[in-house]
Amino acid sequence: MNQFSGYIFLVLAVIFGIASNSSLKMTEGFTKLVPSIYCSVLIVLCILFLAKAMMTIPVGFTYATYGGLTITAVTIFGILKYNQMPNLYGIIGIALIVVGVLVVNLLGKAN
Repeated sequence: MNQFSGYIFLVLAVIFGIASNSSLKMTEGFTKLVPSIYCSVLIVLCILFLAKAMMTIPVGFTYATYGGLTITAVTIFGILKYNQMPNLYGIIGIALIVVGVLVVNLLGKAN
């Protein structure tokens, strides 16, 4: 497996992470059966692809990218679907997360 396939797995992990976290509210604390099964399958797929990505991409880079992109996307999902607008500090925090992901991936070096 090469570096490119690692990034494909990382993109898939991010997509499934966004989908699972976005559907989490529908489970109502895992009391609704169908949404709970849906969310559980998505998170298992997310972790599977994350593990595959870590076979070629360093763990820190993989998890920083996954976490940052998933947090940002789920926040945007919350704004659009649930009208949950973060305050100024939340917006600054999300912007710093995005900058952090960019710095790690563009300038960070792993040994």
